[in-house]
Amino acid sequence: MTTAALAGLLAGYGIAIPVGAVGAYLVAVTARTGWRTGAAAALGVATADGFYALLAVATGSALVPYLTPLMTPLRRTSAAVLVTLALRSAWTALRTHRAGTLASRDDGATPLTPARAYATFLAITVLNPMTVIYFAALILATGPEAPTTPAERTAFVLAALTASATWQLLLATGGTLLGRTLTGPRGRLTTALTSSTLIVVLAVRLVG
Repeated sequence: MTTAALAGLLAGYGIAIPVGAVGAYLVAVTARTGWRTGAAAALGVATADGFYALLAVATGSALVPYLTPLMTPLRRTSAAVLVTLALRSAWTALRTHRAGTLASRDDGATPLTPARAYATFLAITVLNPMTVIYFAALILATGPEAPTTPAERTAFVLAALTASATWQLLLATGGTLLGRTLTGPRGRLTTALTSSTLIVVLAVRLVG
């Protein structure tokens, strides 16, 4: 179980640490909405990673041939969602700044509650089936040391989930600190436009 847990931790950090469009959006959302909402969003990402880790240990490589043809349309869908969210955030920041009011702690008319943040980030992350292929490839590569018993598989999945959750929460903490630092209207406008641009660039790379 120890070996399986260590493998799960390494796999979880391996998929979580490279900061892409979702990670950038997580930091931006937390900077505007606060720690509770950001933490819920982070756990949404981690839940999706844990779900795909579970699929990987349960099915091995069986799902890979079925998921591979879906990679391109799902990546395009994920990129489109992220670009839409980034543009909405930038537009709202510009509108608020021009109105001469302090920037809202949210990026839209409807408050982004922790529950909505969790569901949104869970959905965005689930749209990337590359995660399950990544976990399946790692499991197959370990050969005889791959988790086979229910206890080992459980340890692998929980460790991967823990690794992803701790990293995403670290990103959310960074977003909280950023939000506290840039509290003025100009600072929030700059942050919103910068993060939106970064998210668009990273999202386009998903289909590049």
